Amino acid sequence: MERTHLTRHLETQPQIMEPTLNTRPDQRLATLKTWLQNIADVHGLNIATLRPASSDASFRRYYRLQTTTGTVVAMDAPPEHEDCRPFLHVTGLLEQAGLRVPTILAQNLPDGFLLLSDLGEQTYYQIIQAGLDDTQLQTLYRSAIKALVRMQHAPTTALPIYDTDRLTQELTVFPEWYAQRHCQIELNDAERQILHSSFDALVQDNVRQPNVLVHRDFHSPNIMINDDQPGIIDYQDALTGPITYDIASLVMDARTTWEEAQQLDWAIRYWEAAKTAGLPVPADFADFHRAYEWMSLQRNLRILGVFARLSHRDGKHHYLDHIPRVNTYVRQVAGRYNTFRPLLRLLDKLENRQVSIGYTF
Repeated sequence: MERTHLTRHLETQPQIMEPTLNTRPDQRLATLKTWLQNIADVHGLNIATLRPASSDASFRRYYRLQTTTGTVVAMDAPPEHEDCRPFLHVTGLLEQAGLRVPTILAQNLPDGFLLLSDLGEQTYYQIIQAGLDDTQLQTLYRSAIKALVRMQHAPTTALPIYDTDRLTQELTVFPEWYAQRHCQIELNDAERQILHSSFDALVQDNVRQPNVLVHRDFHSPNIMINDDQPGIIDYQDALTGPITYDIASLVMDARTTWEEAQQLDWAIRYWEAAKTAGLPVPADFADFHRAYEWMSLQRNLRILGVFARLSHRDGKHHYLDHIPRVNTYVRQVAGRYNTFRPLLRLLDKLENRQVSIGYTF
């Protein structure tokens, strides 16, 4: 059903500088050009037009170049750091579900290169930053929700399981990189026990959910603007896991701040669409709401650690710009449930806020 207009708050983000082709000698770029030259005639490639398209938090880099019929994208994934095979495998699974994903035009797995069809130059994140009215925004996100429901019908053949061990292990970046390295707080035994109890409660709840294909980063930077349906990218880390993971990722976007009312609107729309499509979501929205909020808390605690690590270990300091937003999402959920009150007070300490009266470590 139609809902009332909901405002949103978009925080101004600094532009992330793309790499340039000539900043330093680059043996991989030279190797990539040689491979592209070898397949240029088959695919009508104009090597002289090769230019950076984007890079991400991993070692992957992307380049765009002209062909006789349009543009294509070259992926550079150094094999000592990245494995192209999961990308190829998940591409096939998503194609089976009828999703718009890049077509694999050519591959060179020993060197870590792929040639892909081009889904366009604008992500949801970029067009939101550029500015659009609420009607346009709602149209985009209803399309994304429709794509998510379709994605959750995709086969999960040979995908790793997002199980208790994996969910728990990935939370270790929070105490190590966010609390200790970023906030410079050495946790005592009581504080470590608070984290252990909070993490255990989250993970045990997460793994009780029905499993579907989980993209793991289904949010505005990885959804491309297309005429009929959105393009989906950056899905190589897909797993078989909790059904609420990707909707939590979408409505609590680490790159774009959405007010809670807007989060709720999109979550309801997803829940209604998922029920209609026969996906195993709870019959009662209240149960679904709690489940996806707890899933979001697991995800966003991990993201705080990951973003801190990207800055302090890898020198990618622009990720720190997103930490206040992610912290707000964490507090939104932790403050709603009594189970996480001790966690909330620990967050107070990490952020140098006054710890609530009546609780000491």
